[in-house]
Amino acid sequence: MRIAVTGANGLIGGEAVALLEQHEVLALGKGPCRLRPGPYTYVSADLGERGPTATALAGFRAEAVLHAGALTDVDACERDPDLAWRVNAEGTAEVARTCASLGARLVALSTDYVFDGDAGPYAEDDLPNPRGAYARSKRCGEEAALLLARDAAVARLAVVYGGRTPTRATFASQVVEKLSRGEPVRAFHDQRVSTTLASAGAARCLELLLETDYRGVLHASDATVLDRVELARRIAARFGLRGEIVPIATADARLLAPRPLRGGLEVDRAISLLRNRPLEIGEALERFHREWLERRGAGAG
Repeated sequence: MRIAVTGANGLIGGEAVALLEQHEVLALGKGPCRLRPGPYTYVSADLGERGPTATALAGFRAEAVLHAGALTDVDACERDPDLAWRVNAEGTAEVARTCASLGARLVALSTDYVFDGDAGPYAEDDLPNPRGAYARSKRCGEEAALLLARDAAVARLAVVYGGRTPTRATFASQVVEKLSRGEPVRAFHDQRVSTTLASAGAARCLELLLETDYRGVLHASDATVLDRVELARRIAARFGLRGEIVPIATADARLLAPRPLRGGLEVDRAISLLRNRPLEIGEALERFHREWLERRGAGAG
């Protein structure tokens, strides 16, 4: 089967490409390829530019598309809302239109930030109320995917991290690295979130794409909702790390973009639909620890 993955240089995209070795895969990313070697074709295509992504998908004759590409730096989106709109809303619309023309199934990734964070955790049928440029652009991308593609689902994820693909710093990786260096970790005590181990999230999204005909929104994060202080403590405990974890309030950080505080995603629907069920935090961190050690071991070798 011909399967395309946008955002292939990212955490979910990179894991998805690695899981698709038995298929003909087109990996689309911005700039040079940062993927591990494998049997895929890589094409650089910027979602903020009209044309290259659609041309690549059409030339490949994609039968299914996992649209993981996005501008996910929420503060960068606030500084440049026009870029956020071009990538997250218009870029998704272009992918969806191309899928419609090809007759390809589409799963587009989205975020818990489409909710305001006043009353989470949230189910799929709860009303979004995005705040900030990132959240608004992603919410519009959701609608574009569902409106413009004939066969589409939206998979919402949250706080993605992973141990195998060191493409960008995440909260989880920073906890490990800072505590390993003896540095304190600052964590929000007033922000409750769901989390997503990238390898597990990618498996769920690919199952949704390739093994179901589900249409609409599905929450595909892992299962546990917790605040960031507790998450940092759980990570430290699993890695056997000691050090200072400093609880702070989000307001004290003076961040540019708003963050949902009482967030989190309910995943009952994913549990009932998918074989790759959302993980509880203990199992997710066990896998994260194993992935981290395997990557470090491979690097040492």
